[in-house]
Amino acid sequence: MPAADPQASEHEHQLAMHQVVERLFKAQDADAVAVACHTYLTSMVEGAQTAWCKKGERSDSPHARMLASDPRQGRVLEVQLPESIDPEPLAAHLDWLGRIAGMRLRQQDETVHLYDAVSRLAQAERLQRALYAIADQARTDRDMNEVMRSLHGIVGSLMYAENFYIALYDRRRKRIRFAYFADTTDTDGPGSNESMPLDAIRNTLTWYLIRDGRPMMGGMDKLATQVDGPLTPTGPTCVDWLGVPMLRGGEVVGGLVVQSYREEARYTGQDQELLGYVAQHVQTALERREAHADLERRVNERTEALREANRVLQQQVLERQRGERLQAALFRIAELANTTESIDEFYAAVHRVIGGLIYSRNFYLALKEEDREELSFPYSVDEFDSFRKPRALGHGLTEYVLRHGKPLLVGHDDIQRMVGQGDLVQSGATSHCWLGVPLVCDDQVNGVLAVQSYSPEHQYTSRDQELLTFVSYHIANALQRKRSAESLKQAYAGLERRVNERTRALALANRDLREQIAERERVERRLKYETLHDSLTGLPNRALLLQRLEHALQRYHTDRRQMFAVLFIDLDRFKVINDSVGHLIGDDLLFQVGGRIRACLKTRDLVARLGGDEFAVLVEGIGDARSIQRIAERVIGELHTPFRIGAKELFTSASVGIALAAPHYRRAEELLRDADSAMYSAKAGGRHRSEVFDDRLRRNAVSQLEVEGDLRRALTRNEFEPFYQPIVRLADGRILGYEALMRWRHPERGLLAPGEFLTVAEDSGCSEAIDWKIFEHVCKQARSLVGTSGFISINLSGRHFRSPDIDRRLLDLLAEHNVPPKSLRVEVTERTLLENPEQIKRSLDAMRKAGLTIALDDFGTGYSSLSYMHQYPIEVLKVDRSFVIRLSKDADDQGAAIVRAIQALADSLHMQVIAEGIETEAQRVALQRIGCKFGQGFLFSQARPAEHWLAQPHAAGQPPSEPVKAKT
Repeated sequence: MPAADPQASEHEHQLAMHQVVERLFKAQDADAVAVACHTYLTSMVEGAQTAWCKKGERSDSPHARMLASDPRQGRVLEVQLPESIDPEPLAAHLDWLGRIAGMRLRQQDETVHLYDAVSRLAQAERLQRALYAIADQARTDRDMNEVMRSLHGIVGSLMYAENFYIALYDRRRKRIRFAYFADTTDTDGPGSNESMPLDAIRNTLTWYLIRDGRPMMGGMDKLATQVDGPLTPTGPTCVDWLGVPMLRGGEVVGGLVVQSYREEARYTGQDQELLGYVAQHVQTALERREAHADLERRVNERTEALREANRVLQQQVLERQRGERLQAALFRIAELANTTESIDEFYAAVHRVIGGLIYSRNFYLALKEEDREELSFPYSVDEFDSFRKPRALGHGLTEYVLRHGKPLLVGHDDIQRMVGQGDLVQSGATSHCWLGVPLVCDDQVNGVLAVQSYSPEHQYTSRDQELLTFVSYHIANALQRKRSAESLKQAYAGLERRVNERTRALALANRDLREQIAERERVERRLKYETLHDSLTGLPNRALLLQRLEHALQRYHTDRRQMFAVLFIDLDRFKVINDSVGHLIGDDLLFQVGGRIRACLKTRDLVARLGGDEFAVLVEGIGDARSIQRIAERVIGELHTPFRIGAKELFTSASVGIALAAPHYRRAEELLRDADSAMYSAKAGGRHRSEVFDDRLRRNAVSQLEVEGDLRRALTRNEFEPFYQPIVRLADGRILGYEALMRWRHPERGLLAPGEFLTVAEDSGCSEAIDWKIFEHVCKQARSLVGTSGFISINLSGRHFRSPDIDRRLLDLLAEHNVPPKSLRVEVTERTLLENPEQIKRSLDAMRKAGLTIALDDFGTGYSSLSYMHQYPIEVLKVDRSFVIRLSKDADDQGAAIVRAIQALADSLHMQVIAEGIETEAQRVALQRIGCKFGQGFLFSQARPAEHWLAQPHAAGQPPSEPVKAKT
């Protein structure tokens, strides 16, 4: 290597190179590398200088040269040689030094990256342990104070948290409680069970944390800039303060706060983020302590499994070599068991194998004789006891292993202790260490394999115990094979005897089994029959009928010529027979009905009882609809013939619904459903007849289903509203009040009158709910429509009076909307009064006492009993429109006579009369001539929404500018 000093020896150069290499690889940072390079260069070249410079800012001097690059700080190490020194002879040497320095800088960079990764991993592991610990608090059954202290310790493991408290906030009660408070300076903190109003800590840091629901961190000056109001300090002034809210569904339910009174302990943004993350887990832990019991068990099990797996893995590594040696020894023992000519040779060979595994200079084998309580020693090698004579079982170490059936490893002190306790009687020379394992055959201890040492140099361990125990199993198996050979012949004889006995037992068992199988098949056939047949009539039931229908439907879809039909038969007025003569006679009648139906059909046709008085018939191979109708008429005629049951003669009839196979049917239940629908149509048509299901019935069923669905949706969408028809004074047309009539604003069909949907509403149970919707609308609009001088009439059907509190509900509705009772009239029909007279009378009396007016609607179309007039609190009679229509200019006709009689009756009882359905001026004049003063009808106006009447210049109680005439 060229050198600046021509007198320097090669030896000095080599020594300097070794020293710089050693210093470079001891350097802990980049500056130390630069110092090592500078020291070396100045020792070699006087006046050489080294310096760090940024990349791209290197010197352009020919005496400047880059040695190495620092990848961590993005700079390069540059050497500046004196101008008197030629750099070319030193180039190779500088390159060598640069490579060594660059390699060390890269190693330092990799080490720093590795330390950073380890630090992040340690932090993540610490956070994970903290989260596990928080989750553990959710599952623990400890006291809450202990849980809080544990949470404090967890937070303290993540950051400086010597001063820590948890505040819980009840938003509903606006109260706060400090569930945990630990502070080294503030000794007068709040109690953990003390709850206080949130305003009690107004303008404090905790108050702002709970109110704003966002994290806050810093000293008091910095915290003052983070709040939008005055800051009231409480307790000792801290150097640094960090608080994060606990949130549930976006709402603040508490907060976690740590604070420091020391300058060296300040919090960072990372601490804030970490505490905020921990706060949500603390919130979850506090809320779900009880819910995490099962999770705790699974986590513990998984942790234990991982710990055990780790332990096993470590043991596998340690025992790999030991296992290889043991495997070789076992192969050798297995070979000896088959190659040695005598058992003595086998014992000696096993001794040699064991000697290759553990110290076995002193070795013996002891066997327990089966026929007597004696211990023999077929093989023994010992330094002191060269020959072991057989002996009776006593209390030696060998007998101890025999009694307990477990390996025993004892030292000299253990032996003396056992002797002192009386568990052992020492015989022979005293061992310094003794190891014995039992020889186990067929779960019985038959002997002991033992090794011992008389000097401290040789000590046995638990691994030696395991090894000797494992070897003992092979020795025991070899002994067992020797003994088994002697008893093999006896075993063969006994086996043959047992085989013969077992053969006879199996023959008897097979015979019993065949009998049990036959009995089970008989029971299964009986159960299958009972499952598919009716217990009363013996006819097939619904399940068997549906099976046959499915098969018939499949055949029909394969071949349309395989026509069939379903008859649904229902007895008319069967309930009357059951109620009058009893269920036993009714059952006999059903039995005979099934027989008569069966007699009307072919053998291949199926008759089934569906339940009650309903029967169904599957008729296959029919030609057309007319043939199946003839079968139905034959069944109806047969059932119309009187039945003789005991001494009674009973009469009944039947209604039959027919459903013919068609391509659109895909399931058997659809045919049965349509036949049932046709049967109900036959009943509605007069009973004792048959009806074939056709498109008209299908449309009616679908339409009724659609209307019912629309009705239920209309209730939720509030599509029902009242229309108001005015009730006027006939003399001048002045409006006195209105009658509220129901209308449905259908989103697709437009405005519908009650006649288009009321029947479906009554059948589906929706009508009462619709009425209450109308009543509510009326009460909302009553004060705007009639003020305090008019009235509105509503109609109550008999269904409403089934509820005993109808009067209270109606009066509560009026009070809710501030409507005076005198502004409402209740109209009932004569038919309603007949349904439940006592209940209706109580309800009407209660309404009348409260101030409501009771009107009898459609008078003259019912029974028109005079008892209504004094039995019920009726004040108004409404003449039905059927009598008004018959009126003409001639007041002497029959219609006028009836109306005149009603008017005279009402006048005598001081009742008001209102004529309904006035459509012509002649009718109005005729009614005035009779003496009727009030009326309503299309002559004056048809029913219109409340908006129409509110837009008119007149109100109830004032005459209109011109009556509105509408067409019917």
